[in-house]
Amino acid sequence: MSVLKLSERIYSVGVLNPNMRIFDVIMATEHGTTYNAYVVKGDSHTALIDAVHENFWDDHLANLNEVVDLSTVDYLFCNHTEPDHSGSVKKILAINPNIKIVASAAGIKNIQGIINQDFNGIVAKDNMVFDLGGVTLRTIIAPMLHWPDSLFTWCEEEKVLFSCDFLSAHYCEPRMFDDLVTYPKYYEQAVKVYYDAIFSPFKPFVLDGLRKIKDLDIKLVATSHGPILRSNIKTVMEKYEQWSMPKTHEGIKALILYVTSYGYTRQIADFIKDYLTDKYQAEVESYNVIEHEMDMFAKKIEEADLLLIGSPTINRDALKPIWDVTGLITPFANKGKPALVFGSYGWSGEGVPMIVERLKGLKLNVVGDGVRVVFKPNQKEFEEIKLAVDELMKQVKK
Repeated sequence: MSVLKLSERIYSVGVLNPNMRIFDVIMATEHGTTYNAYVVKGDSHTALIDAVHENFWDDHLANLNEVVDLSTVDYLFCNHTEPDHSGSVKKILAINPNIKIVASAAGIKNIQGIINQDFNGIVAKDNMVFDLGGVTLRTIIAPMLHWPDSLFTWCEEEKVLFSCDFLSAHYCEPRMFDDLVTYPKYYEQAVKVYYDAIFSPFKPFVLDGLRKIKDLDIKLVATSHGPILRSNIKTVMEKYEQWSMPKTHEGIKALILYVTSYGYTRQIADFIKDYLTDKYQAEVESYNVIEHEMDMFAKKIEEADLLLIGSPTINRDALKPIWDVTGLITPFANKGKPALVFGSYGWSGEGVPMIVERLKGLKLNVVGDGVRVVFKPNQKEFEEIKLAVDELMKQVKK
């Protein structure tokens, strides 16, 4: 990525990573990404907004050298300290040990853990203003977007919001502006994929972040990944709001997710579905998870009022597809959600208590110790299942 002048005082000095195909182990990035960083030049002081992934330091430094002597930069604003934005901080300090690093309290702590050395840190507070001479930078604390450390930096004079990961996309576009993207359809898809993977667990915080910036007269959103927003600022913000609004529905919505070997755990699932429907008039969706795409369940779990998970026990363990289901449960979005675990077994039955403990660790409100039956459920066990579901429903109605 070449240096790009965004305004009279602001320059883009980030780098391209077109070859990245996986981010944070689990997110596919078929269009690569960028690590965006910016220089803001005042009459008396200069600031660098965000660092880059340490593997791309040489390209980043080359871009910096076109704009400024790094040894003379006064401030480094770390809006978010995930290593793809802070990995090169140590290299910056090697050239400029006196630079003042501005970050949230959580950010300062994170940087210390990343670079393992002393530095001049300034703990940013909400609406703290830094006067660079003819241009100012104001910090806006915006936690959980998508780490506890996150903040925005606002340049009033140039009308530029440095949003870090917020409103970004993993999309490598060399021309760097949203209205110059060669394949707009792919970029739009990348925005949604990015939101789903990074921000969907934090929807209340997304809405709060949007409220913090809604009255700003924003001309550019200088993101940390992908194109800088220029023509589509309102559109992307509206999409974030739409995607983050709570989903409302009448009645009780239950989700049953299970796997079954010989049909016995399915019998329990079917019985629970009928019981919830007949006695509680609940809207129930029930899935044998191996018959569907796993990715579809994350949203369904979030939208359900209660969750029921079933697995047989094989070789003293729950089955892998059910462990995979639990990996889709976000504690932030599902904390306190009533849940019940059930399953059939033949030998020792460890699968159900294992999933119970897993769901408790994810902060769900798990009812009892789960329901276990030996092989095929009998009439007495069906009555016990009813009692367990009744206890579950007491939690829903609280």
